[in-house]
Amino acid sequence: MTFEYKTIEKPIENTLLKEKGSKFIGFAYPVNNEKELKAALEKIREEHPKATHHCYAFRMGLNGENYRANDDGEPSGSAGLPIYNQLLAHEITNVLVIVVRYYGGTKLGVSGLVKTYKESARITLEEGSIITRELETEVEIQFKFNQQNTIFTLLSKFDAKVLNFDAHENCILTASLKLAQKENISEKLSEMQYVSFEFND
Repeated sequence: MTFEYKTIEKPIENTLLKEKGSKFIGFAYPVNNEKELKAALEKIREEHPKATHHCYAFRMGLNGENYRANDDGEPSGSAGLPIYNQLLAHEITNVLVIVVRYYGGTKLGVSGLVKTYKESARITLEEGSIITRELETEVEIQFKFNQQNTIFTLLSKFDAKVLNFDAHENCILTASLKLAQKENISEKLSEMQYVSFEFND
Protein backbone atom coordinates (compact mmCIF):
# COMPACT_ATOMS: atom_id res chain seq x y z
CA MET A 1 0.00 0.00 0.00
CA THR A 2 1.26 3.50 -0.71
CA PHE A 3 1.32 6.00 2.12
CA GLU A 4 2.79 8.94 0.25
CA TYR A 5 2.18 11.07 -2.81
CA LYS A 6 3.93 13.81 -4.74
CA THR A 7 2.53 17.31 -4.89
CA ILE A 8 3.72 20.91 -5.15
CA GLU A 9 5.10 22.59 -2.08
CA LYS A 10 3.29 25.92 -2.40
CA PRO A 11 1.19 27.94 -4.84
CA ILE A 12 2.79 29.13 -8.08
CA GLU A 13 1.24 32.25 -9.59
CA ASN A 14 1.39 34.45 -12.67
CA THR A 15 3.70 32.59 -15.04
CA LEU A 16 3.30 34.35 -18.36
CA LEU A 17 3.37 32.92 -21.87
CA LYS A 18 2.60 35.00 -24.97
CA GLU A 19 1.50 33.44 -28.22
CA LYS A 20 0.38 35.48 -31.28
CA GLY A 21 -0.86 38.32 -29.13
CA SER A 22 -2.75 36.11 -26.68
CA LYS A 23 -1.56 36.06 -23.09
CA PHE A 24 -1.62 32.83 -21.12
CA ILE A 25 -1.16 33.18 -17.36
CA GLY A 26 -0.53 30.03 -15.35
CA PHE A 27 -1.36 29.22 -11.73
CA ALA A 28 -0.90 26.04 -9.70
CA TYR A 29 -2.25 25.34 -6.22
CA PRO A 30 -1.86 22.43 -3.83
CA VAL A 31 -5.44 21.39 -2.95
CA ASN A 32 -6.69 18.71 -0.57
CA ASN A 33 -10.45 18.88 -1.04
CA GLU A 34 -13.32 20.40 -3.05
CA LYS A 35 -13.51 23.43 -0.75
CA GLU A 36 -9.88 24.47 -1.40
CA LEU A 37 -10.38 23.77 -5.09
CA LYS A 38 -13.42 26.04 -5.37
CA ALA A 39 -11.72 28.79 -3.36
CA ALA A 40 -8.71 28.81 -5.70
CA LEU A 41 -10.89 28.89 -8.82
CA GLU A 42 -13.02 31.73 -7.42
CA LYS A 43 -9.93 33.71 -6.46
CA ILE A 44 -8.58 33.57 -10.03
CA ARG A 45 -11.98 34.46 -11.53
CA GLU A 46 -12.11 37.50 -9.25
CA GLU A 47 -8.55 38.53 -10.10
CA HIS A 48 -9.06 38.08 -13.86
CA PRO A 49 -12.71 38.94 -14.56
CA LYS A 50 -11.93 40.18 -18.11
CA ALA A 51 -10.02 37.08 -19.21
CA THR A 52 -11.47 35.25 -22.23
CA HIS A 53 -11.05 31.79 -20.68
CA HIS A 54 -10.21 30.22 -17.32
CA CYS A 55 -9.17 26.68 -18.28
CA TYR A 56 -8.08 24.25 -15.63
CA ALA A 57 -7.39 20.67 -14.61
CA PHE A 58 -6.87 19.01 -11.27
CA ARG A 59 -6.00 15.66 -9.77
CA MET A 60 -6.86 14.69 -6.21
CA GLY A 61 -6.54 11.47 -4.27
CA LEU A 62 -3.62 9.16 -3.64
CA ASN A 63 -3.63 7.81 -7.20
CA GLY A 64 -5.21 10.89 -8.74
CA GLU A 65 -8.53 9.05 -8.97
CA ASN A 66 -10.52 12.27 -8.57
CA TYR A 67 -9.78 14.49 -11.57
CA ARG A 68 -11.33 16.90 -14.04
CA ALA A 69 -10.27 18.85 -17.10
CA ASN A 70 -12.23 21.95 -18.11
CA ASP A 71 -11.89 23.76 -21.46
CA ASP A 72 -14.03 26.75 -20.38
CA GLY A 73 -15.29 27.50 -23.87
CA GLU A 74 -12.13 26.62 -25.81
CA PRO A 75 -12.58 23.87 -28.45
CA SER A 76 -13.15 20.50 -26.76
CA GLY A 77 -9.93 18.84 -25.60
CA SER A 78 -7.73 21.80 -26.56
CA ALA A 79 -7.11 23.25 -23.08
CA GLY A 80 -8.15 21.19 -20.03
CA LEU A 81 -6.68 17.92 -21.31
CA PRO A 82 -3.21 19.28 -22.19
CA ILE A 83 -3.11 20.87 -18.71
CA TYR A 84 -4.20 17.59 -17.12
CA ASN A 85 -1.55 15.68 -19.05
CA GLN A 86 1.13 17.87 -17.46
CA LEU A 87 -0.10 16.80 -14.01
CA LEU A 88 0.33 13.20 -15.17
CA ALA A 89 3.74 13.91 -16.71
CA HIS A 90 4.98 15.38 -13.42
CA GLU A 91 3.37 12.48 -11.48
CA ILE A 92 1.72 14.82 -8.99
CA THR A 93 -1.67 14.79 -7.31
CA ASN A 94 -3.71 17.12 -5.05
CA VAL A 95 -2.84 19.91 -7.47
CA LEU A 96 -4.99 22.34 -9.45
CA VAL A 97 -3.53 24.09 -12.49
CA ILE A 98 -5.39 27.05 -14.01
CA VAL A 99 -4.40 28.79 -17.22
CA VAL A 100 -6.08 32.15 -17.79
CA ARG A 101 -6.19 33.33 -21.40
CA TYR A 102 -6.56 36.86 -22.70
CA TYR A 103 -7.40 36.62 -26.39
CA GLY A 104 -5.09 38.69 -28.58
CA GLY A 105 -7.00 38.74 -31.85
CA THR A 106 -5.27 35.92 -33.74
CA LYS A 107 -6.80 32.45 -33.65
CA LEU A 108 -4.33 29.72 -32.76
CA GLY A 109 -6.29 26.75 -34.09
CA VAL A 110 -6.83 23.59 -32.08
CA SER A 111 -3.26 22.28 -32.43
CA GLY A 112 -1.88 25.71 -31.50
CA LEU A 113 -4.11 25.83 -28.42
CA VAL A 114 -3.10 22.32 -27.33
CA LYS A 115 0.56 23.24 -27.65
CA THR A 116 0.23 26.57 -25.83
CA TYR A 117 -1.93 25.30 -22.93
CA LYS A 118 0.46 22.38 -22.49
CA GLU A 119 3.46 24.73 -22.52
CA SER A 120 1.83 27.15 -20.06
CA ALA A 121 1.01 24.33 -17.61
CA ARG A 122 4.54 22.94 -17.98
CA ILE A 123 6.37 26.22 -17.26
CA THR A 124 4.02 26.88 -14.34
CA LEU A 125 4.74 23.52 -12.72
CA GLU A 126 8.45 23.78 -13.39
CA GLU A 127 8.58 26.99 -11.35
CA GLY A 128 7.50 25.10 -8.26
CA SER A 129 9.19 22.46 -6.21
CA ILE A 130 7.68 19.02 -6.09
CA ILE A 131 7.67 17.38 -2.68
CA THR A 132 6.61 14.04 -1.27
CA ARG A 133 3.97 14.16 1.42
CA GLU A 134 3.02 11.30 3.65
CA LEU A 135 -0.62 10.49 4.25
CA GLU A 136 -1.80 11.11 7.77
CA THR A 137 -4.64 9.89 9.90
CA GLU A 138 -6.20 11.16 13.13
CA VAL A 139 -6.78 9.10 16.22
CA GLU A 140 -8.90 9.91 19.24
CA ILE A 141 -7.78 8.23 22.47
CA GLN A 142 -9.65 8.09 25.77
CA PHE A 143 -7.75 7.16 28.91
CA LYS A 144 -7.55 7.76 32.64
CA PHE A 145 -5.74 10.86 33.94
CA ASN A 146 -2.94 8.84 35.58
CA GLN A 147 -2.09 7.20 32.23
CA GLN A 148 -1.16 10.37 30.43
CA ASN A 149 2.61 9.89 30.68
CA THR A 150 2.37 6.44 29.14
CA ILE A 151 0.15 7.76 26.34
CA PHE A 152 2.38 10.76 25.59
CA THR A 153 5.49 8.55 25.54
CA LEU A 154 3.80 6.24 23.08
CA LEU A 155 2.70 9.12 20.85
CA SER A 156 6.17 10.62 20.69
CA LYS A 157 7.60 7.21 19.80
CA PHE A 158 5.36 7.23 16.71
CA ASP A 159 6.02 10.91 15.90
CA ALA A 160 2.37 11.74 16.45
CA LYS A 161 1.31 15.39 16.77
CA VAL A 162 -1.17 16.19 19.55
CA LEU A 163 -3.97 18.32 18.10
CA ASN A 164 -6.24 18.54 21.10
CA PHE A 165 -6.00 17.42 24.71
CA ASP A 166 -8.85 17.47 27.18
CA ALA A 167 -7.47 16.67 30.62
CA HIS A 168 -10.10 15.46 33.08
CA GLU A 169 -10.35 12.35 35.17
CA ASN A 170 -11.11 10.68 31.88
CA CYS A 171 -8.92 12.32 29.27
CA ILE A 172 -9.65 12.67 25.58
CA LEU A 173 -6.81 13.34 23.20
CA THR A 174 -6.72 13.77 19.43
CA ALA A 175 -3.48 13.29 17.55
CA SER A 176 -2.39 13.04 13.94
CA LEU A 177 0.16 10.53 12.79
CA LYS A 178 1.45 8.96 9.62
CA LEU A 179 -0.99 6.48 8.14
CA ALA A 180 1.87 3.99 7.77
CA GLN A 181 2.02 3.79 11.61
CA LYS A 182 -1.68 3.12 12.12
CA GLU A 183 -1.43 -0.62 12.68
CA ASN A 184 1.60 -0.40 14.95
CA ILE A 185 0.08 2.17 17.26
CA SER A 186 -3.29 0.35 17.28
CA GLU A 187 -1.52 -2.77 18.48
CA LYS A 188 0.14 -0.92 21.37
CA LEU A 189 -3.04 0.90 22.41
CA SER A 190 -5.07 -2.32 22.32
CA GLU A 191 -2.73 -3.84 24.89
CA MET A 192 -3.42 -1.09 27.43
CA GLN A 193 -6.11 -1.28 30.08
CA TYR A 194 -8.76 1.47 30.42
CA VAL A 195 -7.82 2.89 27.02
CA SER A 196 -10.18 3.18 24.09
CA PHE A 197 -9.39 4.71 20.73
CA GLU A 198 -10.76 5.26 17.27
CA PHE A 199 -9.40 6.57 13.99
CA ASN A 200 -11.16 9.30 12.02
CA ASP A 201 -10.30 8.60 8.43
